[in-house]
Amino acid sequence: MRGGLVSPNVLDWMSAPKILVIPGSLRTGSHNAKLAAVIAHAFAQAGVDVTRISLADFPLPIYDGDLQAKSGVPKHAINLKRMIGAHHGVLIVSPEYNASVPPLLKNAIDWVSRVHELHEARGEVFRGRAFALAGASQSRLGAARALQALRLILTSCHANVIASQLTLAFAHEAYDDMDRLKHESDIAGLKELVAQLIDISQRMM
Repeated sequence: MRGGLVSPNVLDWMSAPKILVIPGSLRTGSHNAKLAAVIAHAFAQAGVDVTRISLADFPLPIYDGDLQAKSGVPKHAINLKRMIGAHHGVLIVSPEYNASVPPLLKNAIDWVSRVHELHEARGEVFRGRAFALAGASQSRLGAARALQALRLILTSCHANVIASQLTLAFAHEAYDDMDRLKHESDIAGLKELVAQLIDISQRMM
């Protein structure tokens, strides 16, 4: 172990999991996009195969049952579901809008939960891998209420959401001049989150 993260040497003798990082914000200068980049770097340092995407590459209409009945599930929802399915662990980094999950992220989950591909039960993509949560805000709560709501949404989809999560409070003051987390409590939370998601993802491989 190095600094609480899983060392690449530890992973040499076992199959390293593939981790997907999904920021739940498209806003320029987003605290959550920045946090997603920091966490993705931590996974890479731990020796796992990590991919960070943008939901801008998977544009979706607002979920509508009539639209689904008429036109089927949009191709971007299918592509996002397949992207999730290609990884063993998924980290979602969510901002907090009005004490809950932002519409962009909730809508993406709603559509993915409707994907039903051949030889696969609907929603199977949630059950087959580990999920982790993180969030940042300029308030002292660090998007904690959004993560609570997001945990409920994902568990209702039968996802395995790990216990560790990172809530980055006062995000505008949380980094040093090199864009690294500077507070010991945040660094410790990051290490715990990364280590636990790697461990549980490996167990589910």
